[in-house]
Amino acid sequence: MSECPHIAELPRPEPAPHSDTCRECLTSGSNPVQLRKCLVCGEIGCCDSSPYQHATQHFKDTGHAVMRSFEPGESWRWCYVDGSIV
Repeated sequence: MSECPHIAELPRPEPAPHSDTCRECLTSGSNPVQLRKCLVCGEIGCCDSSPYQHATQHFKDTGHAVMRSFEPGESWRWCYVDGSIV
């Protein structure tokens, strides 16, 4: 894992999650496959293996570059801009 310039821009401490699941999936009646947490604002979205890819859509809508896994026991982060694990 490497540091990307977007890590330094993240708020400290990390924002609290807005919910415990992808709210967009709940609204659409879909089941999220795996959850991701936006490290800029705390929004929870589903991963790209989910039908609607809400985490990626959140990045496209907001420009918030870094998400981390919101799955139990996982702590890796992904930067959409750099296209890498950070």
